Amino acid sequence: MTDSTCTNAFGQPVGPVVPGWSPRPRPPAATLEGRWCRLEPLAVDRHAEALFRANAADRDGRMWTYLPYGPFADQEAYRAWAGGVTGRDDPMFFAIVTTAGAVGVAALQRVDPAAGTIEVAHVAYSPGLQATTAATEAQFLLMGLVFDRLGYRRYEWKCDALNAPSRRAAARLGFTYEGTFRQAVVVKGRNRDTAWFSIVDGEWPRLRAAFELWLAPGNIDAAGRQRLSLSSLTAPG
Repeated sequence: MTDSTCTNAFGQPVGPVVPGWSPRPRPPAATLEGRWCRLEPLAVDRHAEALFRANAADRDGRMWTYLPYGPFADQEAYRAWAGGVTGRDDPMFFAIVTTAGAVGVAALQRVDPAAGTIEVAHVAYSPGLQATTAATEAQFLLMGLVFDRLGYRRYEWKCDALNAPSRRAAARLGFTYEGTFRQAVVVKGRNRDTAWFSIVDGEWPRLRAAFELWLAPGNIDAAGRQRLSLSSLTAPG
């Protein structure tokens, strides 16, 4: 990555050449294995029941406030929603599975192989997954797929500009805030201004090292807490 510009034959400023660039592969529907969790392509028969039970621990439905769907009245309603998104390649949904079973979902969407850009979205973590090591590792596994295996240049995170927890999560994970699109969409009958964040490929080696250090056994104390905060490791500079 570089912020430098070049000039063309007319003396006009243009972006630098991207050496050897070619369109990138689309994400595969493959399982991603980690130490604390694994991500499996979402399958209704395999995951929907466990996900509904895990989400039911959020009794007031707070986890659905900023998502365009949910909460779900019963298991059949959740199965119907899951059936509508299962098997699609954009968005491509993954179930996040721990020793407790399927406890959350996340998706890759707006896949643009020609530009090398991709967005993580539809992040729905049940109370049992929120604020856990597995929750962070799930995001690290997706980043590794996008940058290391597929060679994308840009990884996006977008959220309702009023969603303070999502904005904090983006910063903690190493995303850079880029701006807010005003009146971007209407969600559940309400206006949504959308905050945009990104990680680009030149930033990934430093961030990868930060995640690996944070997830390392030596960074976990006897109580299961990380000695170093992820925010301290992903902060610029």
